Amino acid sequence: MNFLLTDDQLALVDSVSNLLRDKCDPLQVHKVFNVEGDAQFDRDLWQALCEMGVPAIMVPEAYGGLGLGMVDLAIVAEALGRAVAPAPLLGHALATLAITLGGSDGQKARWLPLLATGEMLATVALCEGKSGWLPDAWTLAAPQLTGTKTLVPNAAEADLIVVGTADGLALVERGARYACTRIDSADRTRPVDTVTFDGAAAEPLADGAAATARLIDAAAVLIAADSFGGADHCVTMSVEYAKLREQYGQPIAGFQGLRYQLVAMALATEPSRGLYWYAAHAWDAMPDKAAHAAAQAKAHLADTYLQITRDTVEAHGGIGFTWEHDTHLYMKRAMLNWAWLGSPSRHRLRAADLAGW
Repeated sequence: MNFLLTDDQLALVDSVSNLLRDKCDPLQVHKVFNVEGDAQFDRDLWQALCEMGVPAIMVPEAYGGLGLGMVDLAIVAEALGRAVAPAPLLGHALATLAITLGGSDGQKARWLPLLATGEMLATVALCEGKSGWLPDAWTLAAPQLTGTKTLVPNAAEADLIVVGTADGLALVERGARYACTRIDSADRTRPVDTVTFDGAAAEPLADGAAATARLIDAAAVLIAADSFGGADHCVTMSVEYAKLREQYGQPIAGFQGLRYQLVAMALATEPSRGLYWYAAHAWDAMPDKAAHAAAQAKAHLADTYLQITRDTVEAHGGIGFTWEHDTHLYMKRAMLNWAWLGSPSRHRLRAADLAGW
């Protein structure tokens, strides 16, 4: 059995990574992060990703997509996490997937071609209250939605919102009766909003109830992939800094205490790659194992990423605490990944329930 990426998948990662090097260097990320007023995403970067076909990865070929799988989408999410890219892939990909999984033929024909090209931007509204991420906590009722969803990615910019409801999933178009309030969250590379629906017209997805569990698992995999990419970059960044920074006439990489810390960071991060790869593969090919694998991946990698960013700040010393350095960008992304879709402890409980413990 081959446990490696295919040549096509490696080529996909290389293409996305090269694009990010050209259009998403750290200076550009800082520029987006530091913009005055409400946080925004990088529209030029998103347009370039759309032209490359990233939003079309999991859209069926019949609707203008590439017809690929979760592994392909997840490795792209890893690359974006590595660059802490200010792009709205998370919400858009999940909304597109929701329509692919639960939409009628008419709904798919109407929306998927537009979402595959990026002509329209979509997102998902899942969480109610402080921690109501899972379907059993959703209370909004279609076809007229009244209530509030929070931590909705790029809701203010979205043309279409896929909303988690008491009966499944529903589509709400821009112009319906809802209001968006941007949350001043730590991670300004990935804006989130509170959305208040006031009798908003909503079109239920034909098979939305059956699609909700798969959508939650997909979200967990993508958060895990983003977290791995960020954590892995933080390890590399810390090692390179330790080789260059000198103290007492020698590189700090020669200090035993720091060497142990760097080794511990690498040992905590690198094996986690297989965790999210397996979860993505299970989503594609082993539906009976997908939910458990996704919950474990989200829980472990969200925790790991946050701890790695703390270690990265320590490894960089004083400069790691400055606004101008990259370390805080990754820590703040890790904080949102930890919270979005529920805390790691919530997903460990979910994994335990799924395992019958």
